[in-house]
Amino acid sequence: MDATMILRIKPTLTRFLHQFDDCFGRVTSRRYLDLYIEGQLSDLPRKSVEPMADAFGEPPRNLQQFLGLFRWDESAMRDRLQQHVARQHPHPDSVGPIDETSFVKKGDKTACVQRQHCGAVGKTENCVVSVHLGYATPDFYTLLDGELYLPEQTWHEDRDRCRDAGISDEVVYRPKWRIALDQYHRALANGVRFGWLTFDEFYGRCGPFLRDLDQAGQNYVGEIPVDFSVWTKRPVILQKAHRRDLRRGRKKQYPRLKAKNNPRVEVRHVLRHSPALRRIP
Repeated sequence: MDATMILRIKPTLTRFLHQFDDCFGRVTSRRYLDLYIEGQLSDLPRKSVEPMADAFGEPPRNLQQFLGLFRWDESAMRDRLQQHVARQHPHPDSVGPIDETSFVKKGDKTACVQRQHCGAVGKTENCVVSVHLGYATPDFYTLLDGELYLPEQTWHEDRDRCRDAGISDEVVYRPKWRIALDQYHRALANGVRFGWLTFDEFYGRCGPFLRDLDQAGQNYVGEIPVDFSVWTKRPVILQKAHRRDLRRGRKKQYPRLKAKNNPRVEVRHVLRHSPALRRIP
């Protein structure tokens, strides 16, 4: 997007950004939001702070302080964005992709960095990983939410290291599928509705994640690993009553599989031998 296009859309962009005025405590920090967004929309070959500041005639330190030191209400901005999407871009066939982004980092000071699988390079690397929820319709798409994944052993269990990196004690370890579910339910609370969700096999293999979506009545299409076990016919679930605890009232009911259900099989074998699935191109 060149300078001419940015000038053409600037009145509309300014009106859009004014929705977030009350998310900033200072007028100066609010002013730098406009500059930062215009820099991200520009055709600069590098979208880092220094090239953007030079392009707008601003000292780089001002934009660095905007990103690193100035305070704004990130949660309020996220909610405001999601509410805007819910009002302006509802669609019965909207799709919510759930995915991760990873960035290679050097050293061990960056928040949440550790050696872990890095999708950007396709191998284990020193990197940070974030979980994201998007929103797409036939004529619109945007990112709704994103959070850094806080590794359990190397970060969550070392609160001094977290504090040194600016991570508050309220931020704790959550598995990636839990982060994704929290983002999904947060978007629902802000009025966003998804026709479908989609995700890769990391999420598709997670029973609690899939059960939560089923309970919410959410349609989804997800990958599953080839060694995922399934039933070719829906199994019969029985509710087995356990002994009553007189101090706690009635018996508890626990689900269990009927003994004579058909056995589970791996997906790879279903794909190889099922006539119905083999006919699917």
